[in-house]
Parts: sequence; C-alpha cells; structure tokens
Amino acid sequence: MKFLAITLIVHAPDPVTGIRKSTQARFQEVVSNALFAEELGFDGFGVGERHERPFISSSPPVVLSHIAALTSRIRLFTAVTTLSLLDPVRAYEDYATLDHLSRGRLELIIGKGNGTAQRELFHVTPEDQWDRNAESYELFRRLWRQEKVSYQPRFRPELTNAEVWPRPLQQPVRVWHGSATSRESVDLAARYGDPLFSANVTNPIEPYAELVRHYRERWEHYGHDPALATVGAGTAGYYAAHTSQQALADYRPVFEGHLAFQKQLGLEPVFPTLEDFVERSSALIGSPQQVIEKVHRYHEQLGHSVLHLHADAGGLTETQHRDSLELFQSAIAPTLRREIPDPPWPWGPVTSQAEVAAPGAPAAVATPAVH
Repeated sequence: MKFLAITLIVHAPDPVTGIRKSTQARFQEVVSNALFAEELGFDGFGVGERHERPFISSSPPVVLSHIAALTSRIRLFTAVTTLSLLDPVRAYEDYATLDHLSRGRLELIIGKGNGTAQRELFHVTPEDQWDRNAESYELFRRLWRQEKVSYQPRFRPELTNAEVWPRPLQQPVRVWHGSATSRESVDLAARYGDPLFSANVTNPIEPYAELVRHYRERWEHYGHDPALATVGAGTAGYYAAHTSQQALADYRPVFEGHLAFQKQLGLEPVFPTLEDFVERSSALIGSPQQVIEKVHRYHEQLGHSVLHLHADAGGLTETQHRDSLELFQSAIAPTLRREIPDPPWPWGPVTSQAEVAAPGAPAAVATPAVH
C-alpha cells in the first residue's frame, strides 16, 4: 500500500483556537508539511484545487512547482484538477511544464469539482459540468499523447493540427479520476482504463463502496484486465496515539470545533458525536493497532492500494500533528505496506508510450516502466 498526504489549503480559523493564519503563513505551512511528508517517507503529496472560500488552492501547478524545487523523491498529486472549469489546453501547458520541473514526479487526480461559487465564477452550469469534464479530459489526453491535435469541442475553440508546448516528460502522465457521489466519473475512469480515487470522506462507507463496485464492473465491461483496476481512498481524519484513550482525548476538541462550525453554517452533521465519527466514518483515530484494523476493514470493501491522510494539523497542535504522522510511519505504515498490495504498476515516472485510441474509443492499458 502507498500513502499520500493531501491538503486542500483551507484558509479558515483554527477550529480549536479560532486563530486564522495570514495567507502567506498558510502557504508556508503547506510547503513545510510537504517537506515533512517527504522526510517521513510518504509516497506522495497532493494539493487540491478550489476556486471559492475558504480555500486558497486556486493554483496547484504553482504550489506544486515550488514543492518540486524543494523535494527530490515524493510524487506530486493534484487533488483534484477541476477539468470541468479549465481550458484543457492551458491545463496541459501548466502540467507538462510541472512534469519536467519535477523530473516526472507528477500524477493528476481529475474531477468535475463542486461548489456553486466556483461554477458561477467560470460560467459552468450543473447541467453541462459533466459534459465539460468528459470533453476536457478527452482533449487533455490527446494533447499529452499527440504532437499535433485536431479536435472540434463544444466548450472551447476548435483545434486544427495544433502544436502545444512543451512536450511532456512522462509518456503519458498517470491520471486518476476523483469520485465522490456520482457514476459519471466512475464510468469515465473505467472507460479509459484509468485508476479511481474515492473521496471516502463525508459519509459512511456504503455509497463509496457501491461506486467502487460499479467502477470494477464497468472496467470489465470496457474490456480491461480486472487485475489492473486500481483504487485509492481518502480518510475523514487521522490521529494516532499510543493508546486509544489518549487519541480520543486529544482529538475531541478538534471534532467539537468542526461540529460547532457545521452548526454555525446550518448544516446537519452526518456524525453527531466523536464516538460515532470514529466508528462509522473513514477517520483513523485511535491506537496504531486500531488504525491498522480499520484500514483493513475498509480495504475489504474498497480493495484500495493507495490511502491519503490529511497533511494539515486541522486543529491539532503542531506537536500532536507531527508526532502522529511520525507514529503512522513507524508503527502503522510498515504493517499496511506488508499486508496490503501496492498498485499493479511501478510507483515512478511513466515512460512507455500508451497507444493513442481512436476518437471516442477507450485507450489501451499500457504497463508503465520506471527510469
């Protein structure tokens, strides 16, 4: 199993202290967390993309490029790239550049995004967002694989023998599809033989497990090898201590702070108590053994080989947060790495050129090699 640390770069008051850091301090914190993740041995670091309050993650290529310059090993993820909002040509240019600057450490998780404010900012409607996402991905794939592209899209100007530079380093970049609540993203991933990343955060496991089952069914429907279907999954929170009692005591103020914020917004909490949150959500809170057992319970239903944890303290003290991540790598990750398989391809730069599919057809699945 592989492990990512992910941030959506939320810029809001601390749920326990009520203090909000400056924008610059928040960005520096993200960079510091990325360096710490590499130091601890995490396999990837992800930066989300949002275009509305309270997030300041509107430019993940810039943030990830800065992190790329300061790190050497950790793979760099987007979480997610909102292709339904972006011009795929411009997105390709940014990420192909980042691919070179990071020496082939880039991986993308794409999705249509959510939130009314960011849809309105980009003049995207609920009715056309899925079509935009699918079309943008089709064009993005072609740009990554073909030196000259001709395409007649609905949502951007036509391309005729267009050359887009720079040409990428990875041939092609690996693209995961973020999945939260709908079957459209699941079907898109299965159609093209791409890995799926389940959000697995807001609700109990059942709706996410159902979508993963649908992904595997559609994967086989499109003629792909079932052994190559790959799933990643998120977590609603993480905090481990040497005893379960200590973990619950330390995390309780964090949970209560988030609960108060939800109530302030008029939202009905899915998990009304900390005990319910620990029991029924994907949060990993407890002793190392409890965390290991819960990951295994989720793996029985999701079959995931990649897991993400929150890179941010999110209400924990800096010492609590860092000690907990250190405990994960020393007492939890080794067991999970040994007992749960890795993705069915090498974890590194993709160097084999995938076959380019005909328009509208799924691409062949290529097994990537490593430099």
